[in-house]
Amino acid sequence: MKDPASHLKRDCLPVGGIANLDFDREKSTGIPEVILARGKTVEDVHTLAVHLLEKTGHVIVTKADEKQLDLLEKIDAKKDINRKAGLAVLKKNDEKKAVIGTVAVFAAGTSDIPVAEEARIILEELGCKALAAYDIGIAGIHRVLPWAAKVSEEDVDAVIVVAGMEGALASVVKSMVDVPVIGVPTSVGYGYGGGGTSALMSMLQSCSPGITVVNIDNGFGAAAAAYLMCRRISKYKEG
Repeated sequence: MKDPASHLKRDCLPVGGIANLDFDREKSTGIPEVILARGKTVEDVHTLAVHLLEKTGHVIVTKADEKQLDLLEKIDAKKDINRKAGLAVLKKNDEKKAVIGTVAVFAAGTSDIPVAEEARIILEELGCKALAAYDIGIAGIHRVLPWAAKVSEEDVDAVIVVAGMEGALASVVKSMVDVPVIGVPTSVGYGYGGGGTSALMSMLQSCSPGITVVNIDNGFGAAAAAYLMCRRISKYKEG
């Protein structure tokens, strides 16, 4: 009889006293081990990336600074370095996962693009088609209307809305679409609440039902949640 908890038994490798890399995380949770570069030294990020690449053939590094990205760029692998998003993808080969769903990624303003790009790239690496539209915030609300229509036209499974300032775009989008919306408040703004707290509180207090909110600047978390939604939906579509 198969052990019902067998998928929870995961292969980890201690690395230099700085980490225990979880090679089997994707098998258990659907989301692979991803390296958060913020708070780590340049050398530590490089070391972890090399070990993870060797074991799994695929590495994603988020929230990396210029020096960390410079050293990652020297690793012998196929690379996609997005400096605006502070994100690096390293692979041993060009194999891509089969597309299992479509997620729209909307950014309210140009300053929100780095976080939106983080979400977009993570989605595509996990196996989702990303439909991206940037600088369509409520300062010119006419800009979002055609993109809200595309959510239905393109059979989108979920929408990620990235917005700073007062973060109102997430509520506006959810008032026009019939799929889950994941709000990502960003640390874009100034003065009182300008570090993202105003956008976070606004999204949490939304009167448009059907919004899920992740933490400030957490494009990765939004992409992971949207991907899992798509993966679950795809099982019912196939059945």
